[in-house]
Amino acid sequence: MADELVLTTERLLLRRWRESEAALRRELWTERDPRVPPGRRIAADGNPPVASFEAAIRDEQSSAVGLLAVERRSDGDVVGYCGLVDSGRGVQEPELAFELLRWSWGRGYATEASWAVLDWARSAGHRRLWATVWEWNTASRRVLAKVGFTETEREETGHGTNLVATRRL
Repeated sequence: MADELVLTTERLLLRRWRESEAALRRELWTERDPRVPPGRRIAADGNPPVASFEAAIRDEQSSAVGLLAVERRSDGDVVGYCGLVDSGRGVQEPELAFELLRWSWGRGYATEASWAVLDWARSAGHRRLWATVWEWNTASRRVLAKVGFTETEREETGHGTNLVATRRL
């Protein structure tokens, strides 16, 4: 991603995170469903701290993939993230990822942001994207269906069933 990367939609601006927004990014973890594996939620002892999120934001600054802050153009407030992450599947095809603060759910922001990221991925030369979602996460599954992802496999984990979906660009 170039430093000046900004994706614009009718209602949203997708841009790199600022280190000063690390607490907000951590807040997303505090809102996660208790079925999310413990290492992906805030622990009882408060870990990971804000400093860990600041470090992640710094690391993403020079990465070809990363999570973009989703900012509402009308208010300038950040409601979550949407972007591309390494799929971890040993292929050069990234994974679409998104997460929004609960108060912003049900307004179509995840779908709108996902379309913008799909367009960006296509223009960057990607031919296919991956997405994974817990079987119980019906809202995220609906977003993936709206933007054209198709379930391709299921992975049983110690924390439930993870659905794998792909989309050709």
